[in-house]
Amino acid sequence: MSSASLPGLSGMDQTSTTLTSRFRVVEEEQQPYVAVTGEVTMDTIPALADRFGEVFGWLAGQGVETVGPPFFRYRVIDMDRRLVLEAGAPTATVLDGEGEVRPGVLPAGRYVTTTYLGHPADLVQVTGDLLAWAEAQGLAFDVRPGDEGEVWGARLEWMETDPDDEPDMSRWQTRLAFRLAG
Repeated sequence: MSSASLPGLSGMDQTSTTLTSRFRVVEEEQQPYVAVTGEVTMDTIPALADRFGEVFGWLAGQGVETVGPPFFRYRVIDMDRRLVLEAGAPTATVLDGEGEVRPGVLPAGRYVTTTYLGHPADLVQVTGDLLAWAEAQGLAFDVRPGDEGEVWGARLEWMETDPDDEPDMSRWQTRLAFRLAG
């Protein structure tokens, strides 16, 4: 599988963007992954980020390398109460998983995407801008109402900067990719 077909790598602008992000629609292929799932609030997302070590540790124990950057997949969103997220890593093939590390496949389809360079705290604003841009374009997302909040088919934050390589959070690059309906 080429890097051009990976949701975390294809279509990425090589230039940095800021809160005045550029948005595009790109076609993505399906992508296998493994992840841990957690229920968090907006304030406790870092606790789920701390669980990436479980995912990478499990992969290392299996002798499997990732094929792209780690990501958060937002499954259920109720901004006032809780979110259900996965902390995942893309793999070349579908794996079995074990314990809390579970396999999955990101769906193929059209995604609205943008790349942001800056502190993760600003991603709420960038996300709002992405959602507003899509609405202005007449685009509908792969989302439906659920009992616990909005249920998303594929709403992703790809963490393209390794914190071990760049500890300054204001220099982190994050790619948002939200799947469109249909």
